[in-house]
Formats: sequence, C-alpha cells, structure tokens
Amino acid sequence: MEFRVIKIKTNAQNLYGWIALTHDDHPIGHVFMQVELNDKIKFMDAWVHEDYRRQGIFTALWNTRWEFAKDKFPNYMAFAWCLPESVNLYRKKGFEEGDPAIYMEKEIK
Repeated sequence: MEFRVIKIKTNAQNLYGWIALTHDDHPIGHVFMQVELNDKIKFMDAWVHEDYRRQGIFTALWNTRWEFAKDKFPNYMAFAWCLPESVNLYRKKGFEEGDPAIYMEKEIK
C-alpha cells in the first residue's frame, strides 16, 4: 500500500496532527497529540480507515508523531488512553501501563 504522512495545522492551541493519504490524496488515517500542563504530551485520536488497517499505516503515523515529540518536547512525559488493539504497540514502544480507568458516558438531554 502506497501512502504518505503529512503534518497538518490545527486551529486548537497546543494540538498537533498528522494525516495519512493515499497517492490520490484520500485520507486513510490520522493521529493527534496535545501538549498539556506539567510537561505532559497526550497521544490521542488515532484512526485508520477500516479498508486500510493491518498495512502499517497506524505504525507510520505513530512513529512520525513520536519523532516530532522527541525533537520538540524532550524530557516531557507522553501518555495515552489505549483501546485493547493498540496496547501491544504501546508496550512494544516502551510504554508502561498506568492506573486503570473506567469509561463513563451519558446522553445529553
């Protein structure tokens, strides 16, 4: 699968993003990160289109974001909330599991 990863400009302060595009500029994935207080970086909102999964796109996006973070924010602490299918990649990259959390939701009426 041929694709490219580009950094995108966001309108939110302290939010950085990258998008994966096919050769004809069709978006097939993205990742974001947000700089937070106390020298922390939140890795967030990772997505790859279901037709393009298991082709290295998420790993390419993850690695691009990681290299940017290492270059621009050395000595910061990176953290993420992971879905079960992403946990192994984070472990492989040297992340350690933190305290468990419980997802809560409620419809707004």
